[in-house]
Amino acid sequence: MIRAIKSTLRLLLPLLRNRYVIAFLAFLIWITFFDQNNLMDRRALSNRIKELERQKIHYQQEIISNKKKMEELQSDPENLEKFAREQYLMKKPDEDIFIVLEE
Repeated sequence: MIRAIKSTLRLLLPLLRNRYVIAFLAFLIWITFFDQNNLMDRRALSNRIKELERQKIHYQQEIISNKKKMEELQSDPENLEKFAREQYLMKKPDEDIFIVLEE
């Protein structure tokens, strides 16, 4: 185990003394952590964009669904009455409403 570490160090030391390798490592560290457009922030922004695109698709589908419901409600007065009774608990003067909550 110790011999493997020593042999690895023998290979890495000459590389770490090379100024081009040092410059590349410094550049890599700078780009990854310290730059204004660093890789970590770009990854977070990319994830945020994907999430917002999923939300956009969801809301577009919901808009289509709501438009269909609006067309149904505006086309038939019976549908409008049914919707009002179910969603807003409206009733006729001579009726009673019983609300059943499911748990």
